[in-house]
Amino acid sequence: MASHRKSRPAGTRVAGIRTPVLATAALTSVALLSQTATAAPADDRPSLEEVQKKVDDLYRQAGSATEQYNAAKEKAAKQREQVDTLLDNVAKRTQVLNDAREELGSFAAAQYRTGAAVSDTATLLLADSPQDYFDQNQLMDRLTGRQKQMVDDYATQQAETMEKRQEATESLQTLTASQQDLKSAKATVQTKLSSARELLADLTAEEKARLAAIEKKEQQEAAREAEELARQQAAEQQRQEKAAAAAAEEESGSSATGTGSSSATDSSYATKAEKALAFARAQIGKPYVWGATGPDSYDCSGLTQAAWKDAGVDLPRTTYDQVNAGTTVSISAAQPGDLVFFYDDISHVGLYIGNGMMIHAPKPGAYVREESVYYDGESSIYSVVRPA
Repeated sequence: MASHRKSRPAGTRVAGIRTPVLATAALTSVALLSQTATAAPADDRPSLEEVQKKVDDLYRQAGSATEQYNAAKEKAAKQREQVDTLLDNVAKRTQVLNDAREELGSFAAAQYRTGAAVSDTATLLLADSPQDYFDQNQLMDRLTGRQKQMVDDYATQQAETMEKRQEATESLQTLTASQQDLKSAKATVQTKLSSARELLADLTAEEKARLAAIEKKEQQEAAREAEELARQQAAEQQRQEKAAAAAAEEESGSSATGTGSSSATDSSYATKAEKALAFARAQIGKPYVWGATGPDSYDCSGLTQAAWKDAGVDLPRTTYDQVNAGTTVSISAAQPGDLVFFYDDISHVGLYIGNGMMIHAPKPGAYVREESVYYDGESSIYSVVRPA
């Protein structure tokens, strides 16, 4: 500091005693260093908004990884079934091949007893690859028609068995790769969820209360947007009903017949959707568990799949496939029972119930519940699909 650079006054300085100016400067430096040391950790601590964003991002990433896990699990299950079928086929073919080998062995033994072309014939019939001998015309001329057919059948069965064994080996390798993908996706989910829990655990009671207040405010805004969507949908429905009534008065009987067919289709969908929604409502309060398909817990796509299955409609397991399992409509045209998908990676889905609301399994630590389709903002909505 400046005081340190000034020349000392003339005179004698007693050892161990500093001038008041130096003492003041030293104390000031200590105080500043103390304040800096105390303030540094506070500066490194993320803000509550940053924590919330990070946690939300981790949950979304976990949701995406969950759908990857679901896809890998479904793929592995199908491949396991395929492998089991192939192995069973190989076992049956091997038995048939062994039976054919025994029959050929009997034929060779008979030739040995009669002394007819013992060595060449026995070598042919008992070889692993009898096809290698087919080009030897002299030897083939010694075989009767029935004997030739036996050799042909054996060679065919052997080739087919080897082909199936190779197919089974390749399927096992593919299954191993799928199981590795499954393991990797599971680890990713667990890592993301663990990170989110750690961030939340580090919050103080006051911060948790503030975070809850922020979430409540967001829910209120989402509810307001849902009410606005409900008003728009009601207005549009009234407009369509008036237009349909006017058209019914003016159009011919054939046109009326077409309208009746359309109404019947809508009625059929509404009936199925009502069943799906009844099932979904019965699950409210059950916990979200990643990879779960019921009956005690669900993830998002597990819930929508189970709900529509109860209505007699089979949906694929993952959000990535469910989004293609129907007709895409706009959010303003959404009807009860439609599937609402979220985020660019299509990692979340809910079941629309009307009035801008849906039933969904939100995220780890939450329960199946009714919530606004705008729960994460309008921009988070990816598409709406009518599945039946």
